[in-house]
Amino acid sequence: MALADTQGWPQLGELGLALLLSAVIGLEREIRQKSAGLRTHTLVGFAAALIMQVSKYGFADVFGEHVVLDPSRVAAQIVSGIGFIGGGLIFVRRDAVRGLTTAAVIWLTAAIGMAAGSGLWLLAVAATAGHLIVVFALTPLSARLPRSKYAPWRLRLTYLDGRGVLRDALTACTARGFTVNELYVDQPRPERDPPAVTVWLTLTGGRDLAPLTAALTELDGVLTVAGDDAAGGAA
Repeated sequence: MALADTQGWPQLGELGLALLLSAVIGLEREIRQKSAGLRTHTLVGFAAALIMQVSKYGFADVFGEHVVLDPSRVAAQIVSGIGFIGGGLIFVRRDAVRGLTTAAVIWLTAAIGMAAGSGLWLLAVAATAGHLIVVFALTPLSARLPRSKYAPWRLRLTYLDGRGVLRDALTACTARGFTVNELYVDQPRPERDPPAVTVWLTLTGGRDLAPLTAALTELDGVLTVAGDDAAGGAA
C-alpha cells in the first residue's frame, strides 16, 4: 500500500472530528477559567489524532513479506507523553492539591483524539458526551453531598496592616462555629501604604463558608476574601 492511498478525506475527517471534540472540551474548561483552556485542549486532542494516524498509516509503504511493524508503538508514546503535561498542571500550595481535574481532562482529551484518529468516531463522540455529563451533572451533585464536620475549609484573606483586622477576622470565625487550625502569613506588600497582608486560614467546623466570607468582606480594612475546600483539589 502506498502512502498516497492512506491520505484522503477519511483521514481528514478523523482529524476534523478530533479538532471539533477537543475544542468542545476546551471551551468548557475555558468558560470555567481553568489553567488549561480552549487552545491547550484543542491542540492536545488534534495532535493525539495526528500521531495516531501516523502510527496507523505512516509506515504503510515499508510493509513487506519480511518487514513486520507494531503500529501501536508510536501511539503508545501519547499515553506516556501526555503524563508530562498533566504533571505540570498539578501543584501543591499550602498543603492543598490543585489541578487534578484539569490534568484528568487533558488525559481524556488525548484519549478522545486517539479514538478519533484511529477511526473510532462513535467512541470519541461518546467519551466527549461522557465528559460533559460528568462536569455538568456530577459537579452539582457532589456539591449537594453532606459535608463532614472534620473536612477543612481554606480561606485566603488580604487586608490592610495595622488596623486589627486579623483579630476581628479570627473573632468572626469562632463566632460562627469555626475552629482555626492553621494560619500562614505571607510577606506584606510594601507597595501599599499601609502595606497589605495576606493570610491563609485552615478552618474546621461550621456548615457553610459563604456567611463567614460575607461577614469578613464587611470588615473595615479587608481587601479580598476567597474560600475553598481544602480537602479536595481544585479543578
